[in-house]
Amino acid sequence: MAEYWHINPQFEDAVKAYLASPPEVEVDLDFAIPEKDFNTAGKGSSEVKLLLKRLVVDSETLRRIAVASYEAEINVAAHSRGGTMKCLIYDELIHIRFQDEGPGIADIAQAMVPGFSTADELVREFGFGAGLGLPNIEKNSDALHIVSAKDSPTLVELLIFFGES
Repeated sequence: MAEYWHINPQFEDAVKAYLASPPEVEVDLDFAIPEKDFNTAGKGSSEVKLLLKRLVVDSETLRRIAVASYEAEINVAAHSRGGTMKCLIYDELIHIRFQDEGPGIADIAQAMVPGFSTADELVREFGFGAGLGLPNIEKNSDALHIVSAKDSPTLVELLIFFGES
């Protein structure tokens, strides 16, 4: 299994502290992401955004969460055999985990290159597959963690702190 980490230097200490000792979860949400179902993909991200808006998370942070989570949710629908989205909401951050059922990412470094895509024709017909999903997730997250290998499930985790950018 290959592993990829990207942490915004501004949040390095906060990420390390969170990973060492996560606080008590305020809200725990789970969403199923069916394979190639582009009518359903994105609904989890929308629900999370609406909830956070009611919790008065600032608009720039909401935008970043919406972009990163939507891109990840679409990636699960487009490139895997389906999976799940799990959101852990804390007082100061959101931790979102996307777990799919394979087929994995053969080369994570290559998948991080803007414009690289393994999207099939169906995915492209729906207007997805431009190869910007993972780069957009990285750009909008304070921390991004990916664990995957060819012919294996993929785990994508992102952390976004509230009120910071």
